[in-house]
Amino acid sequence: MKDVVILAIESSCDETSMALVKNGKDVISLVVNTQMFTHAEFGGVVPEIASRMHTESILYVLDETLKKANMKMEDVDAIAVSALPGLMGSLLVGIEFAKTLAYVYKKPLIAVNHLIGHIYANNIESKLEFPELALVVSGGHTELLIMHDDYKFEKLGGTLDDAIGEAYDKVARVLGLKYPGGPAIEKLAKEGEHTYNLAKPMDDRTYNFSYSGLKSNVINIVHNEAQRGNEIRKADLARSFQDVAIDELLRKVKLAIEQTGIKRVIVAGGVSANQYLKEEMEKLVNSYGGVVHIPRLVYCTDNAAMIGAAAYPKFIKQEFADFSLNAKSSFDFKNVN
Repeated sequence: MKDVVILAIESSCDETSMALVKNGKDVISLVVNTQMFTHAEFGGVVPEIASRMHTESILYVLDETLKKANMKMEDVDAIAVSALPGLMGSLLVGIEFAKTLAYVYKKPLIAVNHLIGHIYANNIESKLEFPELALVVSGGHTELLIMHDDYKFEKLGGTLDDAIGEAYDKVARVLGLKYPGGPAIEKLAKEGEHTYNLAKPMDDRTYNFSYSGLKSNVINIVHNEAQRGNEIRKADLARSFQDVAIDELLRKVKLAIEQTGIKRVIVAGGVSANQYLKEEMEKLVNSYGGVVHIPRLVYCTDNAAMIGAAAYPKFIKQEFADFSLNAKSSFDFKNVN
């Protein structure tokens, strides 16, 4: 079979990214144009600003992606694009651009789920071998799944309220740290000790997650200490929060390994960039004689290479979208199969 080169487009939030990916694994070129520093001024992503900035940069990102690969659109076999979930305005910029390219250059169009893209990022430098336990951790999602085969998911559990990434951002904000909150909390936590007694969230035998209570616990401590005129030990509170937040993930993965017998674990989503999570997950899975895969940092955060990787199985099955393709802001893994 001839090589398949997919031009992938990612614009679900605040990164305008494109990549040329061969056979779902070989990243020929990757460009990520981040808006992070703009949104940092507002303490979080502003949807209207994000979609406008995607519109302003998307053509330049395409030019740079092709230039880095020394390729032309005629060399591309298909166009893939993030279609869900994400910010509606941001997704629509990428989708309409992808549809235009597909129409002008007569290329098949592939709609890719952004979260499934994060999972397939693990197939770029490693190899997915089924079945796998997949932990998806991001700003909007905390999900634990069994991946039985390509695009065959069984949802074990998910977040009942705040996702872990959202909790990181909100705790960072109340501690006066800059956006994005995840890296800021992780950096500060390295300087602290676990001295604050925080309640364990969802301390049960289910696979569900809850971070609303933990987030509120931290916020209440900060407010109560401020009212008493006491100084918050920010590094200690960051460390205490991170320990409890990550331990929640570890306990659920441990339960899944013991109950399913599956010892191959992949971690996906923006929070997978957390080094403490990586180290602790490796200790846990290795203690069972298993293997854990977490993408390299460039493939942890939003990027188009993961979209190209996730598009390849759909290309092989000729699962193409038509020009009625639209964006969807939400998604549940129960609806994949």
